[in-house]
Amino acid sequence: MRFASLGSGSQGNALVVEAGTTRLLIDCGFGVEETERRLARLGLAAGDLAGILVTHEHGDHIDGVLPFAQRHGLRVWMTHGTARAVGILTFPHLITFDSHAAFAVGDFKVQPFPVPHDAREPVQFVLGDGAARLGVVTDVGTPTKHMKAMLSGCHGLVLECNHDPGMLAEGPYPPMLKSRIASPFGHLSNAAAAALLAAIDQTCLQHLVAAHLSQTNNRPELARTALGAVLGCAPSWIGVADQDGGFDWRSLS
Repeated sequence: MRFASLGSGSQGNALVVEAGTTRLLIDCGFGVEETERRLARLGLAAGDLAGILVTHEHGDHIDGVLPFAQRHGLRVWMTHGTARAVGILTFPHLITFDSHAAFAVGDFKVQPFPVPHDAREPVQFVLGDGAARLGVVTDVGTPTKHMKAMLSGCHGLVLECNHDPGMLAEGPYPPMLKSRIASPFGHLSNAAAAALLAAIDQTCLQHLVAAHLSQTNNRPELARTALGAVLGCAPSWIGVADQDGGFDWRSLS
């Protein structure tokens, strides 16, 4: 099982995961041509994908989903609430799922779980191939007990480190946007991500990648330092998914 990012941040998010012969895209916030270009950078084409899993309806996660799926005839999975929020319940390749119920896609077992975020019915995912599990958490306001239980024991983790509270407070965003980001339904700060990491079982963890970093209100070294302190590792061991390059393939065994 392996995973890679096409890019992560407020201008677009997409993560590709592979197990056996099955490849899935998690979110697609980029245009069709840009998604194709970023896939090619990883040695993939749209025809290599089994479909797209969607976390929620915010544009940096969903803007490219329907155009890309329509062009390439891909299935799209999302919650009923997300589908209603974007008005696509009649989309022919749409499959809705219960946010608490696991389902299979090819070689993957996909386990969605609900999260507190300011969207209609947002979820994040744990994906497994029977040998390894990857947890993905990119848009969350506050960690919950259920989230911690779902992420415990994962072999790989892509974890939101959106902002540094001091940088957010002193930065250029308007007060309403600052309040939204820092709210219980906003985004995880470096410290909140570190607290979530400290609360889960890390004994199987092989890869940890900080994701969805704000280009205005955070710096990679701050996220790395916060997470590295929890694991007792050098900050350089922590990966970072950036907006332009994402990150290259990482394998789980």
